[in-house]
Amino acid sequence: MTPSDATPNADAPPPEPPADGDPARRIAWLTTVVEHHRVRYYEQDDPEIGDDAYDALFAELEALEAEHPELAAPDSPTRRVGGAPLDKLDKVRHEQPMLSLANARSGEELQGWVDRMRTHLGREGITDPDFRFVIEPKVDGLAMSLRYEDGVLVRAATRGDGEVGEDVTHNVRTIPDVPLVVRDAPAVLEVRGEVYIALDDFRRVNERRAAAGESTFMNPRNSAAGAIRQLDPRQARQRPMSFWAYGVGVVAATAGDDAEAATEGRAGAAGTAASVGAVLGVDGHHGTLTWLRDRGFPVNDEIEVAADVDRALAICEGWGERRDRLAFEIDGVVLKLDDFELQRRLGTVGRDPRWAIAWKFPPRTAVTTLREVVWSVGKFGDLHPYAVLEPVNVSGVTVGQATLHNEEDLARKDVRPGDRVIVLRAGDVIPQVISPAPHEAERDDRADPPRPPASCPACGAPTEKPDDSVFTRCPNRGGCPGQQWQLLRHYVSRGAMDIDGLGEKQVAQLLEVGLVRTVADLYDLTVEQLLPLEGYAETSATRVVDAIARSREQPFARVLFAIGIEEVGQVTGRNLAARFGTIDRLLDAPPEQLAATPGVGDKMAGIIAGRLADPAVRELVERLRAAGVTLAQEGAGEDDPAGDLLDGVTVVLTGTLPTLTREEATTRLLARGARVTTSVSKKTGVVVAGDSAGSKLEKAERLGVPVVDEPGLLRLLEEGPAALPGDDVAG
Repeated sequence: MTPSDATPNADAPPPEPPADGDPARRIAWLTTVVEHHRVRYYEQDDPEIGDDAYDALFAELEALEAEHPELAAPDSPTRRVGGAPLDKLDKVRHEQPMLSLANARSGEELQGWVDRMRTHLGREGITDPDFRFVIEPKVDGLAMSLRYEDGVLVRAATRGDGEVGEDVTHNVRTIPDVPLVVRDAPAVLEVRGEVYIALDDFRRVNERRAAAGESTFMNPRNSAAGAIRQLDPRQARQRPMSFWAYGVGVVAATAGDDAEAATEGRAGAAGTAASVGAVLGVDGHHGTLTWLRDRGFPVNDEIEVAADVDRALAICEGWGERRDRLAFEIDGVVLKLDDFELQRRLGTVGRDPRWAIAWKFPPRTAVTTLREVVWSVGKFGDLHPYAVLEPVNVSGVTVGQATLHNEEDLARKDVRPGDRVIVLRAGDVIPQVISPAPHEAERDDRADPPRPPASCPACGAPTEKPDDSVFTRCPNRGGCPGQQWQLLRHYVSRGAMDIDGLGEKQVAQLLEVGLVRTVADLYDLTVEQLLPLEGYAETSATRVVDAIARSREQPFARVLFAIGIEEVGQVTGRNLAARFGTIDRLLDAPPEQLAATPGVGDKMAGIIAGRLADPAVRELVERLRAAGVTLAQEGAGEDDPAGDLLDGVTVVLTGTLPTLTREEATTRLLARGARVTTSVSKKTGVVVAGDSAGSKLEKAERLGVPVVDEPGLLRLLEEGPAALPGDDVAG
């Protein structure tokens, strides 16, 4: 059986959850899983779980990090929004981060949001705030930033990861309702909104493609996301995109005045709300939308204002009742406080503004027959069940497969072949089986409960279930083609080594003909070896070999994530690279040093250390070293492999440093054991301030937090806390 036969899913499920209740391991697992699904949704436009399932994982991670802030990684998904930009388009750093929204699904949760705002404002001395809520449909499209200078559109960028997006100006210019010139505009104006494809337009596009014998698109959002990322605007123009404006980001009355907003980081969204009002001459968010509409931007005509929570809830529920009659897809409703001063006082928490929330609609389900339960093997040998279904239409998409997560979840749900089952699909993604249909459990003729196979479906080796594991495994680590395929497809994937031209099918092909067995074998491939294979010509074979060669230059953190070490996801890979600096220091590190790395606890450290000690991993590292793959991170781990010089010190970076980039400074601080955050509080140990430091510097001075410039930062990295002014720098 080939690897592709053994694992027909487009992407293998992420790692299984830890068996124990250790918060460090649970947070690490959640971090990996949330990041996995975030990449699937935002970067690949190919999600595999529903919004509800993702939101539940995200909420659990947020709650655990709130309980154990010392375990939260500096780049946890909770501090991130959206997905990383694609390399094929130029990257754009947002002057003001594009934040996301917390969710509410009930009247109680909506009231809880209001109560939290009142409590926060009470601490600010505002005891009886007058709340007015602006309520807007949450269009299911692609978030977009439009920058105008002197009234002329000069740049359009996707949200990306919230900090850095993709320059798609060439495609946005093809959208008819995006103004290219804005009258009476300030010197700098950033308009934010959503690019989408209306349902009628989507149907017409699919009809034309079907008539031409071309494949049809799955849903409007994915079609819009694919169109906006086209390199050729003529291709984008073939999909009729539209735009709704929902707010304003950076503004400046005269050129150069936007430096303050540009350096505020995550506090900037709230911190510059008042300046939006002053520059545009409006008194709140609703006034901003009116200002945009008057200048030619499309703003939804059905946006409403509510003066109390009961009315706001009724409006949200009304949108849910008529969502199927709308001309475009929505996945919820957004509520924002109208008052700019209240927005400024409330600010942001993590990735979310406190003054806004998304009301999410209930998920959609369908009932169908479970034909069989099939098992696939993961890159570490763990066996994952998935459901083969009688095809059923769920929310406009025909579904034939669904995830069953893991064997314990499968046993808990008690779904069996032949059962009628409830399938959940929310947010236009691959669904999950959530339970048997009513009364199925009472049938006398039900099949036996599905069990993990006694032999691996990919290699036939006898399976085993270790006492400390929550899932059955294939123990044939070095020889199982299923595991080899999973490790190789992970290594070449966009989030790892990003080797263009090598996908799941190509990796399976190389395995089947025996050209590769481990990831190190990729670097021995030649054009001559690829030419006889199906699908390769001189040009395509050369392109693949060149892409493999370029992957040698990927940073050390990516290599650590790519080679497939249990418990090492993107976040942990970055933290390990920053702390230890080189592969040799990492390989020599005892578990207690690994455990001191942000996001790594004692149990995770033991697993990582055990894997790094595996002779097969050591051999792989040496082969990658010989191939010229990057196995060190410049400026990280130097002179201090233990990385404890700044242990317990919380650092905030603001403004522009003379010689160091924000990433370089962060890397050096992490390598010394510091905790780098984005907001200033009484617990902040030191603020590193460069040019145009803005309100973070002001807040640090108000709170008495030590402030240093770049030379002070360099002394801090060399001498530790003793180099700082003041006595108390722990945070």
